[in-house]
Amino acid sequence: MAPLLGILAPLQFVNDHVLRLGRSIAVVAMALMVVVILIQVFFRYILNNALPWPDEAARFMMLWMTGLIAASAYRRGGFVAIDMVENILPRPFASLLSIALLLLSLLVLVVGLKLGWSHVNGGWLFNSSSLKLPLEWLGFGTVRVKLAWMYMSLFVGLVLLTAVNIELILRALITFGGRGHDLRPIPGDDVAGAE
Repeated sequence: MAPLLGILAPLQFVNDHVLRLGRSIAVVAMALMVVVILIQVFFRYILNNALPWPDEAARFMMLWMTGLIAASAYRRGGFVAIDMVENILPRPFASLLSIALLLLSLLVLVVGLKLGWSHVNGGWLFNSSSLKLPLEWLGFGTVRVKLAWMYMSLFVGLVLLTAVNIELILRALITFGGRGHDLRPIPGDDVAGAE
């Protein structure tokens, strides 16, 4: 089990810090999404003149928020799980079932990574219909945002989920091997990242 603990320690360290940053960025994305939606409500219903970009900008923020926060929820057991079978099995069999399900999840995530990467690469061909960077303020022209930046949220989320899944597999194997007492607890810090 010592080699597994040796692999787990740096992975857990990286996950701790990357996921903390992801949670912080996700909070900012959520706040920006709310502001953009409120701007659109004001322009659409008060001024009766809807803006073309807020709907897509809010969707952009929602996708990135989801991609960046999903791995933290998965790591802390925040995803919906049907654990009736696991609860009625004897502990060793329940542990083996948990490891098997984590390995199956890893397989699904690897397939998702391949598909996500293809989707991101295809997104460089297309521009957003309404999102533009107003670079004329800096003396350049307006640049339309490529859809790949939106699609990248899926790929980044899958990368983070894969890293967490590998960490959870290592933790499950170490626990199954009787060394669960050597595991450092998964941090339960707030969304802003303070411990």
